[in-house]
Amino acid sequence: MDQTGTAGTVRTAPPGADERERVPPGQHVVRDFPVLHVGAVPYDEAPPDWDFRVCGEVAVPMRWTLEELRELPTRRVTCDVHCVTSWSKLGTTWEGVPVTWLLETVRPLPAARYVLAHAEGGYTASLALDDLRRDDVLLAYRYDGRELDPEHGRPLRLLVPHLYFWKSVKWLRRLELLGRSQLGFWERYGYSSTADPWKEERYAF
Repeated sequence: MDQTGTAGTVRTAPPGADERERVPPGQHVVRDFPVLHVGAVPYDEAPPDWDFRVCGEVAVPMRWTLEELRELPTRRVTCDVHCVTSWSKLGTTWEGVPVTWLLETVRPLPAARYVLAHAEGGYTASLALDDLRRDDVLLAYRYDGRELDPEHGRPLRLLVPHLYFWKSVKWLRRLELLGRSQLGFWERYGYSSTADPWKEERYAF
């Protein structure tokens, strides 16, 4: 990590890999960036009292303002993303705070095994804590060299590229570490908790 706080670039799409090898079963490649979410875009710019928190089964609960968040270590990730509705977008580039750094800071307690990601409007998504321990998982605030567009989650979204894209929660406000799994919004409607696109884990049944 250099003095700017940049932890380097992580690439999950191998350079030169055949496009067909990068697309999971049941997916097709898109060149645009489809917009899908529950409810309306909450705002164009974050309100003055915006903050982000990590709580639950952690030794050191933390809170950051947007300005403080931008001062944390950053990482750039180039990856493919796969939506459960069957589209895949290849070679996307994101920038933000590596969640590995975040976890080192809050120090999950031994009981912590799961995470509930909370967004604006009460939206949630459930994940295993181990899914956040990968180097390509980010609290992302930039996409393709620019600030996130409001419809893509400005000012902050979770990026978990190895899972179906609904786990990459837009308008993220809180990560809650838990000892037991809690179903998030789509999981309560029968979608998979594990959501591995290569196994086509779209649904829980």
